[in-house]
Amino acid sequence: MDRKAFGIDLGTTYSAIAVYENDEARIIPNIDGANTTPSVIFFNGVTSSGDDDVFVGQEAKNLAATDTENVVQFIKRKMGQSGELVNHVGPSGRVYTPEALSAYILRKVCQDAAQRVGYEVKDVVITVPAYFDDARRTATKQAGAIAGLNVLAVINEPTAAAIAFGLGKGANCRVLVYDLGGGTFDVTVMDIHGNYFDVIATDGDHALGGFNFDGRMVELIIKKLEEQGVELNEQDDALLADIREKAEKAKRMLSERDTTRLRFMIGGKSYPAEITRMEFEEATADLLLRTRVILENIMNEQDIHWSEIDEVLPVGGSTKMPMVKSLLEELSGKQIFYKVDPDIAVAQGAAIFANTFDLDAIDGVPKSDARVADAGDNGNKEGVSNRITISDVTSQSLGVITIDTVLNRKVNTIIIPHNSKIPTKRSEVVYTMADNQTQILVEVTEGDVEDIRFVNIIGSSTLSIPPYPKNSPVEIVYAYDPDQTISIEVIDKVTNKSLGTFEIDRASNMTQAEVVQATEVARRANVE
Repeated sequence: MDRKAFGIDLGTTYSAIAVYENDEARIIPNIDGANTTPSVIFFNGVTSSGDDDVFVGQEAKNLAATDTENVVQFIKRKMGQSGELVNHVGPSGRVYTPEALSAYILRKVCQDAAQRVGYEVKDVVITVPAYFDDARRTATKQAGAIAGLNVLAVINEPTAAAIAFGLGKGANCRVLVYDLGGGTFDVTVMDIHGNYFDVIATDGDHALGGFNFDGRMVELIIKKLEEQGVELNEQDDALLADIREKAEKAKRMLSERDTTRLRFMIGGKSYPAEITRMEFEEATADLLLRTRVILENIMNEQDIHWSEIDEVLPVGGSTKMPMVKSLLEELSGKQIFYKVDPDIAVAQGAAIFANTFDLDAIDGVPKSDARVADAGDNGNKEGVSNRITISDVTSQSLGVITIDTVLNRKVNTIIIPHNSKIPTKRSEVVYTMADNQTQILVEVTEGDVEDIRFVNIIGSSTLSIPPYPKNSPVEIVYAYDPDQTISIEVIDKVTNKSLGTFEIDRASNMTQAEVVQATEVARRANVE
């Protein structure tokens, strides 16, 4: 059997896997027969070998109400972070990073897919929100490695959805992808010219998604119960888990009807909770407004008019809420149709992109975060072309900490603005602060504002400089490569000689040794 590459949508609340064969990208159902798998992990005690026993998916979600301490959900929101607040301690006492936890979800979807297709699932393309920074992208690749997968590429979810929409259809249009998933939100504008996908701009919020809307439904339910005299015990994990599970179902039901009726058994008594769509929409109006602000900002910043948008693609399960469709129709003046399935389009697009890789040529060696794939002919004589070109933009602004000499305070000076075309190389000339200064500290930032309290310092290096007079010029050069690698060079403008270069080494990502260790733990684990 020839090797095949698969596309995986690693979601905050649900994940999906697809493969391209017989001229179509098809979703592979899990062992429960569902197209998506809950991104939920349950630690079911310790095995005889001393390792943690792990359940992933629907069974783990079902157990969430019985033992909340051993359940891990929404781990995608913690990707690219480190420390006790984001790690989880299993029953064995072993500490799991977000990358290691995500690896179990990846293993589960690949394990189930392998049972369906009858051969190993090894080579994959994994999708990420367009607004993910490179720490989160690196964490996603590391999760794949820990799961024992060969990660061919990491591509943006909106781009994958656009590929599912436009590839092979001779499309020549400008699309706006409104991607409201379980835990993240993105807006991306791109031009499609056949198999060429040119990203114009992207923006988003990695802490906004269906999870937040579910939270508002939980608040509504609790209010309804309290109105009936119920005093909720915050320590009653089972009841709170039941409320959250029914809140998610209620949100989905209100996409189809005007009212939903729920019942809860509390203290041996049954309590009803009736929620209307209007109540829910009023309770979540500010969340929807946040998506509107981001959407309008990207249109205004890029000076794009709605008349220039040919297609609006709602992607992500949360776009099924009627208020989302109403918002998009109000803003665009167009009738909105679901031309791709919001739940599975991202995985399908990733599978189409994965099909472009020549697995024999790369011989199992992981490829970097690809933006252009040209695999030549790998035997696919029909269907889509084996060439897909993606022209992307930076998802975050990159800058450097400088001193405002008038106000005598540190400020963030942007060198590569958000939505710059990749690859790019830009620079800023700064000046020494004192006579005979012999060192310069380069602190690389990520963020769009001048106030350093609201940006992230993602790397730094101290370089030696000749002892020149005060105000001697030094050029800081940033290069942003297609594989998301950021390299920095410092040039002495007095002599036009390089003072040194360095790359960003994010402290929040796992080291190679940590990845190897986590891979060994994951390999031994029994994932059900």
